[in-house]
Amino acid sequence: MTVEQIVFYVFATLTILSALGVVTVRNSVQAVLCLVLTFFSAAVLWMLLEAEFLAVALVLVYVGAVMVLFLFVVMMLDVDFASLKQGFTRYVPLGILVAIGLLIGLYWVLRGEVFGLEAMPEPAKHAADHSNVETLGLLLYTDYFYAFEIAGVILLVSIVAAISLTFRGRRERRGQSVPSQHRASKDERLHIIKMDAEVAQDDESETDDSEKAAGKNRDQTKGETS
Repeated sequence: MTVEQIVFYVFATLTILSALGVVTVRNSVQAVLCLVLTFFSAAVLWMLLEAEFLAVALVLVYVGAVMVLFLFVVMMLDVDFASLKQGFTRYVPLGILVAIGLLIGLYWVLRGEVFGLEAMPEPAKHAADHSNVETLGLLLYTDYFYAFEIAGVILLVSIVAAISLTFRGRRERRGQSVPSQHRASKDERLHIIKMDAEVAQDDESETDDSEKAAGKNRDQTKGETS
């Protein structure tokens, strides 16, 4: 067994175990960390397939930005997961049927006749000056152009749906009005008001008490000197 095969089996096993941890652990923060480990392991597998650009993009975009954002959101939001899991047992039969359907679909797609060594032989090694970025761009904008655009539209719809679900109507909050600021004149910007000095009642009582105490001290000093 070569070193490449050992690395593949190690990180493939790690990918499967971490993916199972995402859906099995109870702590949501640990689930996010398991998903981060899954992305790292998948990036190593892509490196073995000489897809360096996809591996780097997976680490930088998903692990470095998206998953870190998910982690902060999960840690900052006080989500009551116990109330969300109430009534879970009612949907267990439906979940089992969906799981069986997914397993059948995965077997039908990943069976030996489709992904076997005869149908998909080992890809040939590329030269050192080969650019997988150029190859990926040619595939995305030629053979898979419609699928690429449909995926972009689906992501746009999901963003709009998330914004519409979190929006709770118009919020009355203060903000800057640049046109009104530009229309303001010098007289409207500064108002000078002249006010007479006033002494508060508490300040006057404190002043009287201090003067009486000072007078008593002076009388005591005079008595001692006499």
